[in-house]
Amino acid sequence: MDGKVQIKARVRSNAELYGHGLPSAAWLLWVYAPSVAEAARPGQFVMVRCGEDRDPLLRRPLSIHKTDDSGGVALLFEVVGRGTSWLSQRIPGDPVDLIGPLGNGFSIQPGTKSLLLAAGGIGIAPLTFLDETATKMGKRVTVLPGAQTAELLYPMDLLPQTSIVVGSTDDGSVGRKGFATSLIDEFVGQADQVFACGPAAMYRSMARLDCLKGKSVQVSLEERMACGMGACYGCTVKTKMGPKQVCHDGPVFELSDLV
Repeated sequence: MDGKVQIKARVRSNAELYGHGLPSAAWLLWVYAPSVAEAARPGQFVMVRCGEDRDPLLRRPLSIHKTDDSGGVALLFEVVGRGTSWLSQRIPGDPVDLIGPLGNGFSIQPGTKSLLLAAGGIGIAPLTFLDETATKMGKRVTVLPGAQTAELLYPMDLLPQTSIVVGSTDDGSVGRKGFATSLIDEFVGQADQVFACGPAAMYRSMARLDCLKGKSVQVSLEERMACGMGACYGCTVKTKMGPKQVCHDGPVFELSDLV
């Protein structure tokens, strides 16, 4: 969490990326926040104030989706309520109050040469940052993005061109039919580490996969947060080492450590 700051970032661009017209459409927001861009690591997040005059009162945790060399930070989010609806209406030049980078992100082990990334829906948000970082390090990356339908699938051409990308949809409207987790067995053999982000049901399914036994599997937990800095204990989860806070100890944990 070193390097976290509260700043007034400025919107660079804001556009609906996919799911156009659907209730769960995803927006890509770029803000100018050099201090965050410089300190951010894959898997970390920012706490964003989504409204005027503390309305809504609580900030929203959003994964850092990308950064660039000009001080830009990208946030990928779904419009799910009043706060994110407000955020989707920001225009270039608008201020956005945020705190970050926060949390402990993904960790690529020294001997890792090949990574497998599995994303469920909006879970692609932090994994894209990891993909780009690992690619720059010369690692081999395979990405398994999944969504309910073709309209809700992350645009696969926005991932690094050197990555192997195999998409899936629940209804088979594009890519393979089924969940992203159903493809893990096919691609895990050459992976030194596995990384995932998605709903809790996805992790329960992964925990039952024999092909992941003995593998380092890091998952990013999606939990409601109030403070984002470990002060309120509102995002506590059970682990084999006792209660842990998603915002402070995570959001990334080893899958085998979770209860």
